[in-house]
Amino acid sequence: MAIAHTATSDAVTPESPKVMSLMGAVARFVHDGNTVALEGMSHLIPFAAAHEIIRQRKRNLTLCRMTPDIISDQLIAAGCVSKLVASFFASGSAGSLYEIRRRVEKQIPEPLEVEEYTHFGMVNRYHAGAARIPFMPLRSYTGSDLPKVNPNIQSVKDPYSDGSIYVVPALNPDVTIVQAQRADRRGNVQMWGILGAQQEACYAASNVIVLVEEIVDNEIIQADPNRTVLPAHAVSAVVHAPRGAHPSYAQGYYDRDCRFYRDWTAISKEPEKLQAWLKEWVYDLAGPEEYAHKLGSARWEELAVGENLSGTVNYGRRLENS
Repeated sequence: MAIAHTATSDAVTPESPKVMSLMGAVARFVHDGNTVALEGMSHLIPFAAAHEIIRQRKRNLTLCRMTPDIISDQLIAAGCVSKLVASFFASGSAGSLYEIRRRVEKQIPEPLEVEEYTHFGMVNRYHAGAARIPFMPLRSYTGSDLPKVNPNIQSVKDPYSDGSIYVVPALNPDVTIVQAQRADRRGNVQMWGILGAQQEACYAASNVIVLVEEIVDNEIIQADPNRTVLPAHAVSAVVHAPRGAHPSYAQGYYDRDCRFYRDWTAISKEPEKLQAWLKEWVYDLAGPEEYAHKLGSARWEELAVGENLSGTVNYGRRLENS
C-alpha cells in the first residue's frame, strides 16, 4: 500500500515565482559550460533533472557528484559532460559504468577529464564553498596516492605546529540540483532518510534547483521545522517532480529499483544499446510524468512502500491568555 500524503489542491499551480516547470528551471539556470552538482547519496538522486539536461542538450558541463553512478553514465553518454569531479566510482554496488570506463580507459568516443577525491574530500570542498573560504583542511589523505594524481590536493604547513596538513579547494557550482520529499511554495525544503552532501552543495552554489515529490502548505513545513534542510533563501527554483528520483528512492514514497541498477550494466556495456535507451527513455519523453507512466503501474507497485510513521514531538506554543 502506498503511503498517503497531504498536499494542497493548488500544489502544482502555486502562486510563487520560485515554483516552475522542470523544463523552465533547467533552461533558466543550467547553461553550457556550467559547473553543475547533482547530489544525493544513494537516496533522492535527481534523475529527472539529469534527463531534462540531456533533453535540452546542454554541453561542456563540469559534473560534480559524490559516487558518480548511473546518472553520471547517462549524462556523459549523452554528450553533456566534458569534465567529472567526483569520488568513489560505482553503479550503486550493482555493476559497472561502462560509458565512464570507455571514456577513461580507452578515450572512446573521446576523453573525459576526471578530477578525483575521496567522499570526505568532496564534502570538505562543498563545506569550503558554502563558507566562502578558499580551502578546507583534512587529514584523510595522509598515506594516500590521490595527491599524486590530483594536484588540487595540496599539503600546507600547519600554522599552529611544526607539521603539515592536506587541504582541498572550495567547490562553488554554478548550480546544484537535488531531489527532496517536499517543499512549500516559498521554497522551504524538507528531507528525511539518508542524506548526503545536499545541504553543503546547495549553500556552495550560485543557484539551486530542488525537485520535490510534493508541494505542501507552509503550515505543514512549520509544524516540523527540524526537517527543513534548505530554507527558502537558499533555493532558486522548486519543481514538482513526483517519482523524479527513480531508479533511486525517496524515503516514504517509493523504494529503490534494484532491478534497474542490475540491468544498467548490460545497457551501458554496448554504446548502441545505451544510445537506444536514451532515445526511448529520455529524448522521446516530455518529462518525469511520461517517464513514470512508461515505467508502468506494475513496476511502481513493486516499489510501493507502506506506512512507517516516525512519531510526534511537542514543540509547544505560547498560550493566548499568557
